[in-house]
Amino acid sequence: MDGNGRWAGRHGLPRVEGHKQGTRSARAIVEECRRIGIKHLTLYAFSHENWSRPKDEIDFLFNLLADFLRGELGTLIRQDIRLNILGEIEALPLSTRKVIQMACYKTRNSRSMDLNLALNYSGRLEIVRACRMIMEEGLDPEDLTPEMFSKYLYTSGQPDPDLIIRTSGEYRISNYLLYQSAYSELYFTDTLWPEFSSDHLHQALESFSQRQRRFGRI
Repeated sequence: MDGNGRWAGRHGLPRVEGHKQGTRSARAIVEECRRIGIKHLTLYAFSHENWSRPKDEIDFLFNLLADFLRGELGTLIRQDIRLNILGEIEALPLSTRKVIQMACYKTRNSRSMDLNLALNYSGRLEIVRACRMIMEEGLDPEDLTPEMFSKYLYTSGQPDPDLIIRTSGEYRISNYLLYQSAYSELYFTDTLWPEFSSDHLHQALESFSQRQRRFGRI
């Protein structure tokens, strides 16, 4: 979900206003995905590399996230959406972590849709984490398969993403779901995340529907 800061700059607003508008886009996209029957949606909210941002901005982001989850928890429950977290949330502020854990607990039995928030997430660190867990369990190397390895990822039990959408005109995946995206279709748009609407989502889905997915086969 890229482009919050640039959106704010183009409108002569502080960066925090871009993040606020970004949450509105997130709400609209989650609701539209739920409406049209998408079962799994992952939003890349905060990367491991984002800690290099100014502390004031980071503090604002986590307070905004906590407020967002408090405000949307009732909607998540009513719409039968389960919240999952991808990433090392132990490094997040305690107050934010408590809200996240409460929201995950309250929605744990929901089944209509999985909403994943990637927080303090790094695709490379996720792979390293999986390797460490496998080594700690003493798994025989001969028993290790791609399917087995997937069970040690944050997305265990969920399918690999069919489509990855990157906003704001950047043409890279920025350390995002590196293992899971081996055969994902990629869609890049110049639209900044705060302006990304349901119409933009459907444009991406239309593009996806016209592609032939071979998964390495002829």
